[in-house]
Amino acid sequence: MSRAGDAARSLRSEGLRSLVWRTAKYAAGRTNPFRAQPLHSVYMDDVIAVDWTEPHDFTSVPVPRPADGYRIAWLISPPSRTSGGHQNAFRFMKFLEDAGHRLTVYLYSPARYPVHSVDEVRRMMAATSAYPDLDAEIRMYDPATGLGPDGAFDAVFASDWENTYAAYRFGGSAKRFYFVQDFEPAFFPASTEYVLAENSYRLGFHGFTAGHWLAGKLSADYGMTCDSYEYAADSSFYHRTNLERRSEVMFYARPPTPRRATEFGLLALLELHRRRPEVVIHLAGWDMSGYDVPFPYVNHAALDIGRLNEIYNRCAAALVFSLTDMSLLPMEAMASGTTPVVNDGPNTRGVLDSEFIEYVPMSPKAIADRLEAVIDRPDQQERSAQMAAAVAGSSWAGLGERFAAQFEKAMTASP
Repeated sequence: MSRAGDAARSLRSEGLRSLVWRTAKYAAGRTNPFRAQPLHSVYMDDVIAVDWTEPHDFTSVPVPRPADGYRIAWLISPPSRTSGGHQNAFRFMKFLEDAGHRLTVYLYSPARYPVHSVDEVRRMMAATSAYPDLDAEIRMYDPATGLGPDGAFDAVFASDWENTYAAYRFGGSAKRFYFVQDFEPAFFPASTEYVLAENSYRLGFHGFTAGHWLAGKLSADYGMTCDSYEYAADSSFYHRTNLERRSEVMFYARPPTPRRATEFGLLALLELHRRRPEVVIHLAGWDMSGYDVPFPYVNHAALDIGRLNEIYNRCAAALVFSLTDMSLLPMEAMASGTTPVVNDGPNTRGVLDSEFIEYVPMSPKAIADRLEAVIDRPDQQERSAQMAAAVAGSSWAGLGERFAAQFEKAMTASP
């Protein structure tokens, strides 16, 4: 019964694709433990075909813009209903379409990311408010055929470390780009995956990174040329509606994603609960009913972004950790008048250094202290209004135009 309950919760939180993968992985481990271990997140032939120690020139030949726009192939792992990284990548694909370019999206779907059909993906995206409507054709990537014949595309984008190898392997003369949203080697311990993720920055692609910190790191550590984009909050989803004092808090809890430090956040919230048992604690991002959470909480599980604004507007503070690149959530919380409390470090301040964000050392008591201080601020309402107003001036549309201009400059540039 316990496994059945876990399966039902996984289906609700992650969808059928992830549940099928987890079930297959569990079954493989029971029949032959070794069979579950080899690389299952990348096509091995793609990796073997790429030798980054022999530099390949992807940038020196300028490609003038055709009258009907560039032909762009964009590789990405299959999206899911709650994946913020996928939602952001598709947002930027839409920016390129709006600038007059023609996209073909390839779903990179090795064993770890199974998808039954393109229609299944399109139905999910159509039913989820975070995904834009694209004109692009969506295809399944096949390592046997790659991205088609030479000359089919002017530019190829990769958006995960796994599919950089497929993008490199493509035989055409297209310029290569890497839409980098995080420092992905940090997702792994010292391992094969760590090495492969790190080598993805050595392939000679031009990067477009989420924030300046990541661009600086990739440039300094790997010699990668990068442009970066700033963060914004979509005012159609996130805005301040609660003008009263607030005494509740929200935590972005996502145990399967180690960089979100869910367990550490629960320690801080346990200390807050011991001090202030009347404070309502909201957990959002994952179904936490199968976890031993040591205090009362409201379980919101994985939400469509259309429902997040209501939760933010109940809360004085939103606790959001990211041990790698900065999350988009702090800016979205600010747009709702909610004070973000985040881990202090160059990876957070270097992306979004705001007077309205509380940067805290990773100490449970220090975090509990800061959450209490946010709740008890005598000027909480005034500061909430100022915070929301500061973010209201941001615009994804403006950032999208800048991104499209950076892309066109990279296409026509030569060393």
